[in-house]
Amino acid sequence: MTIGVFISYRILDIADLTVEGSIAMGAAIAARVIAAGGNPYIATLLALLGGMAAGLCTGLLQTRLKIPALLSGILVMIALWSVNLRIMGKSNISLLRMETIYTAFENMGLNGTASITVLGLLCVFLLISVLYWFFGTEVGSAIRATGSNPHMARAQGINTDTMTCLGLLISNGLVAASGALIAQSQSYADVQMGTGAIVIGLASVIIGEVLFRGKNFYTRLISLVLGAVTYRMIIALVLKLGMPANDLKLFTAVTVAVALSLPALLQRFRQNQKSHGRVE
Repeated sequence: MTIGVFISYRILDIADLTVEGSIAMGAAIAARVIAAGGNPYIATLLALLGGMAAGLCTGLLQTRLKIPALLSGILVMIALWSVNLRIMGKSNISLLRMETIYTAFENMGLNGTASITVLGLLCVFLLISVLYWFFGTEVGSAIRATGSNPHMARAQGINTDTMTCLGLLISNGLVAASGALIAQSQSYADVQMGTGAIVIGLASVIIGEVLFRGKNFYTRLISLVLGAVTYRMIIALVLKLGMPANDLKLFTAVTVAVALSLPALLQRFRQNQKSHGRVE
């Protein structure tokens, strides 16, 4: 999910709220297919395609109908609430004692936590390798140029509308696939599981960039993974210290606000130090 948020927020420069609906959509599709006796790998693939469709809708609203990016994301997020309920047929689906994508690893003798860890590492390695290759291609570079400077990109003959749609499609596809994996790891899907997902994704992105600062695109992708792991460790730590679970959203929002303002605060501090040194 963090890499999906990174693509929309950092590469395309769009705060895409669609992710709050697409992560729940991925969980809903996977849970519905698995509960009906379907193959968990096909269920995860369908979740990926569902998320891509949601991202494409946001992109079309933004580029074809000229609706502002933030409002486009909000509209699709709201629409996905009803869509997800339609997919599941009820507000939640249990996957207890059903075959999931982790079952193959559990059959090898791994316990539940080890299965999730191994599959997660495999997915992360594969995803980072594919994205590093893709964003080095002509199309991937065009997406990056669209987010960096759309006017210059258009001057170079790049169709920025198409690149925006493609970027949002990839972003939400990855988010939905992560929703499918989350639903299978926790053995249930709930229509409300996407609430606050954008803030959690942003927190992981910001923490990764502030603490691990990648020097090139490949190390930036790795820093996102480390940021997501660090965020989860911080959450586990504060819960262990006794913070009520109901305050997690507030804590996450404050963490993101502090992390986002940190570069500006550091720059102001350095300017004050420099001006103070001149006076002396």
